[in-house]
Formats: sequence, C-alpha cells, structure tokens
Amino acid sequence: MSTLADDTLTGLLDGPRARGAFLLRSILNPPWSIRIEDRAPLSLVIPAQGDAWIVPDHGDPVQLHPGEVAIMRGPTPYTIADDPATVPQVIIYPGQRCVTIDGEDIGESRSLGVRTWGNNEGSAVMLSGTYQMQREIGQRLFGALPPVLVRPIDAGDSALVALLEGEMLKQEPGQELVLDRILDLVLVSVLRAWLASPGVGAPAWYRAQHDPVVGAALQLVHTEPAHPWTVATLAARAGVSRAALARRFTALVGEPPMNYLTSLRLALAADLLRESNATIGSVARKVGYSSSFALSTAFKRVRGMSPQEYIRQAATNPGSPIAAVS
Repeated sequence: MSTLADDTLTGLLDGPRARGAFLLRSILNPPWSIRIEDRAPLSLVIPAQGDAWIVPDHGDPVQLHPGEVAIMRGPTPYTIADDPATVPQVIIYPGQRCVTIDGEDIGESRSLGVRTWGNNEGSAVMLSGTYQMQREIGQRLFGALPPVLVRPIDAGDSALVALLEGEMLKQEPGQELVLDRILDLVLVSVLRAWLASPGVGAPAWYRAQHDPVVGAALQLVHTEPAHPWTVATLAARAGVSRAALARRFTALVGEPPMNYLTSLRLALAADLLRESNATIGSVARKVGYSSSFALSTAFKRVRGMSPQEYIRQAATNPGSPIAAVS
C-alpha cells in the first residue's frame, strides 16, 4: 500500500509551495533573542552553527542543534534565542520589518550583504525561511503539525541544507526561484520523515492511507476529485460493500467519505478562486460541482462565507489562507 499512500500524500504536500519566500542568514553574538511576530503561516529555522532555543508563547522551550530543523506553524508569535531566559532585543513584524524592542527600525543597519543580517562575527549562524503564502489544499496537513516541530536532518538531506546556505549568499538571475525550490525540498523532506516516524502522533487520515480499503478510496478522490463519486461507487472500486466502506472510512479517517470529499473539493476551489482569471462557474466544474450555484451553496454551508466573500477577503489578505468557519 505504500504507493497508494505516497500518491495520496503528494496532493497534500503540494500545498507548501514557496513563492517568493523570505530567506535570511543571521549571524548572532550572545546574548541574543529575537521575537517573531510576522504572522507567517509557516517558517523554518536551521542552525548552521551554534545552538538555539525556540520559545513558543504557549508551551515549553525547545532546544535546536546543528543538524536539526525546526518548523513553526503560524500565525502564533514565538521567540528564538540563545537561551530561554534572554530578553528579546529585536522584534520582526509582518513584511519582515525588523525593529528594536524600543521601536527603532534596524533592518538596514544590521544588513551584512545578500540575505545576511546581524553581527559581522558571531557564535551562532541561523538560516530561516518564511513562507509568504499557504495554499488551502495543505491545511489538512498543516493542521496536524504541532506548533513547533524539531526534526533531525537526514544524512541524505544535509547536502540540501548546505546548498540552501550557499545559494542564499548569491544574487544571480532566477535566484529567488532556485531558493524557493530548495526550501520546498527541505520542508517536504522533514514533513515526510515526521509522518513516517512511529509514535509521533501522525494524523488519522495519514495512517488510514495504509489500509487496503480506505487507502484505495483516498487515492481515488485525490486523483479525481471532480468525478461524481458516491459512497457506492467508491466502495465498488475498492471492492467492498457500501456499508463496509462507510464504516471503515469513518473509523479510520474520523469523518464519512463524502464529508472528506467535500472538504477536499472546497479546498481545491478556494485555491482556484485566488487565481485572477477564475470564475465561480469554471472553478465549480473543475472541482466536481454542476454549477456555480451548487458550489456557492456548499462553500457557504461548510466555510461560512460565499465564494464572492472569500475572493474579496483573499484580495485583502494575499499572504495567508482565509480561515473557514467549521
């Protein structure tokens, strides 16, 4: 069943796609402490040299060593420091505006060249990548993450981190695209390893992908979300009765198959609605609804707003997904 699970997971891992991600190499001397209030949906921190502590607003501090990567799920603020007791000296706000605790803007004064910031010399070197946009299709995956996830970098991925640091210091044509793709590879590698590790609390929908019946149904809806699926047609393709699929799917995934399909379709629709040339009718057809009215009705019922309202809010909040009313 590994092939089915991998194929289904691919659609969710496609959600974290960097586009103009903010990347920074920070050189720091102790005592140092940086308060992060940028409301980014997802951030990565990799210590290239020296240790660090991630101090969430709620929860225990987590130590971070070279050879590890930390993923922070936003938009909740957190602090990164040389020691949990060090008082923040710098605050980073949305737009990566960097100020002292007294409000003095120091972004330019601390610049050390291409994507490098801090002190001329330091005992700690931190690589950070901040995602500016998070697609709706990845919400099921991101929602399963803890607020702070620290994972070791696999031996095979250490070259990726070295490549990321080297590319961060360059300023060549297409550099932003190169950095986005490397950052994506690091993120997906960490997420995939976390999901595959036993005892880490992987979400029910991920574990369900390894079931021969439910995994087959999940692959079908992720591969062809616009198909007019019913529980009966899914059951027939999976080789079981309608009642058996409904019972097994709900038990393993945590919701009935048609609820899961609706959530998937509406997440896909939300991403498509952000595109400038999209119409509600064209989006409806792409995700399996017969008309713009049918999509609008489902969107309003499940997400608490109409597609038109979603489009207006997306236009004013282009850097993050719009929260749905559950």
